[in-house]
Amino acid sequence: MEREIYTEEHEMFRDAYRTFLEREMVPHRDKWEAAGIVDRDVFRTAGEAGFLGMGIPEEYGGAGVKDFRYNNVIIQELARADLYASGIGFTLHTDVCLPYFVDYCNDDQKQRWLPGIASGEKITAVAMTEPGIGSDLASMSTTAIRDGDEYVLNGSKTFITNGINADLVIVAAKTDPSERHKGMSLLILEAPAEGFERGRNLEKVGLHAQDTAELFFNDVRVPAENLLSNEGEGFMLLVKNLPQERLSIAMAAVAHARAMLEWTIEYAQERQAFGQPIGTFQNSRFKLAEMNTEITIAETFIDRCLIALNDSELTAEEASMAKWWCTELQKRVADTCVQLHGGYGYMVEYPIARAYTDSRITTIYGGTTEIMKEIIGRSMGF
Repeated sequence: MEREIYTEEHEMFRDAYRTFLEREMVPHRDKWEAAGIVDRDVFRTAGEAGFLGMGIPEEYGGAGVKDFRYNNVIIQELARADLYASGIGFTLHTDVCLPYFVDYCNDDQKQRWLPGIASGEKITAVAMTEPGIGSDLASMSTTAIRDGDEYVLNGSKTFITNGINADLVIVAAKTDPSERHKGMSLLILEAPAEGFERGRNLEKVGLHAQDTAELFFNDVRVPAENLLSNEGEGFMLLVKNLPQERLSIAMAAVAHARAMLEWTIEYAQERQAFGQPIGTFQNSRFKLAEMNTEITIAETFIDRCLIALNDSELTAEEASMAKWWCTELQKRVADTCVQLHGGYGYMVEYPIARAYTDSRITTIYGGTTEIMKEIIGRSMGF
């Protein structure tokens, strides 16, 4: 079955991006895994090649193409090249953070920030999660109190992707601590800034090449002109962006599952047991057939969601369905593929071993599976 939603232009873009990855990222993968962070230079190199600003208007240095199919091509190629951990900072920059700057910045803010985002000179992050609050964002304690032409920012955030490398941090804070959702606003913190400190580059079970940090704000003065939209609209802006963020996570989960399956098929064709390739045993064939079927079904739904997003019709419920189902599938595929690799599946030199640990977090970040089901259930009237 051919997937007809991709055009010749998308495939040309795929070829160019694949070449970029093989030249600029694959040779450094192991170094980045060991260091726990990718080189900043790779963002600049990607920006120079035009891979960071697809959705940025041309007048700000981007391609001016708002077609999320290109984002999925990028994700698929990162997974295929065994760069899932290394590339996640890219997709956060382009899929999650970029819409805040394109959709909610005024003309002056766009002029200040978008060219650097497109070129890779300015790496982005979004700081929502705090220690102890999980998915309950309305309970955040970080505050941004207006003082003349500035906001005074105090508090802390944790589990922040790109937290070490980031130059522009979208910070969710309470401008009115007496309110819950209505008291939340979004500010752009430009690093470095007095009183802003980066904590540890957190040591994680997987995604080792991705910098994930604690951030601390101690009387950080942020210019009032760095407020996104209006005071009290932060939660609304976050909610508007979540469907695209969750679809991006689902896209990555399916692409990673497909890559894991392809690695396992290749292994099952070469690895011999009892005088024959292990893929010829009925149990192996059945497991491979089951995974191929489920991944193909997931890809079909992702394609549908992509078209809906491009048409501004993707709902929060559909994005939640994609997010929980595809990430749970990714987790199952990782486990089954390790099993089919046998002892070699537990060896870090094999990509499936890294994929196994990288996969575990995806049912948690961006909204847990349980939260996704809650959103879907409420939409059904319960």
